This record gives sequence, structure tokens and C-alpha cells, in this order.
Amino acid sequence: MAKRNTDTSARADQLKEDLRHLSETVEELMNATSKDASGEMRDLRERAEKRLKDTRARLEARGERLYEDTRETLSHQVDNCDRYVHENPWASIGIGAAVGLMVGMLLGRR
Repeated sequence: MAKRNTDTSARADQLKEDLRHLSETVEELMNATSKDASGEMRDLRERAEKRLKDTRARLEARGERLYEDTRETLSHQVDNCDRYVHENPWASIGIGAAVGLMVGMLLGRR
């Protein structure tokens, strides 16, 4: 599961970076064509600016929604873990001891 979250995070980071580059390129294009006063260029620039603003707003909203969903999911997982520990204290102690023993053995080999 951690591998899948890492892959998803890496893809999300790559997508964010690609969109940032696209946004910068569109802004550079709009700035480069700002001196062209023809009506057609002005219309194209205005449409590009509107689409860029709309896309940014949608991505920000989607990012906030993703953040909230992730936060809610993690909260549920923590609650489930807490409930399990309270319902099974001796099993939890045994699991903790076993993990501690394995970590100790791995560190002791070095």
C-alpha cells in the first residue's frame, strides 16, 4: 500500500510540475504577444487568460478536495488502529515487542 501511495504521489507531483510549466509557457506567450494590438490576438490572449484562470481554480479546488479526502482517510485509519489497540491490548503489546525485537536484531547485525 505504501508503494502505491508513493507512486500516486510521484505521479501527482509530476502532473503538478507539468501543469506549472504549461502555465508559465502560456503566461510567457501572452506577455510576448501583448504588444500585438490586432483584435484577433487580443481575443486569443483573453481566452487563454480565462482558460488559465479557470484551470488554476479547478486544480486548486481538486487539490483541496484531495487533501481533505486524504486527511479523512488517515483519520479513520488512526481511529481504527486506536480502537484495535484498546480492544486487544495484549495482542498489541505482542506485536510491538515482535517488531522491536526484529528492529533490534537488524540493527545489531550492522
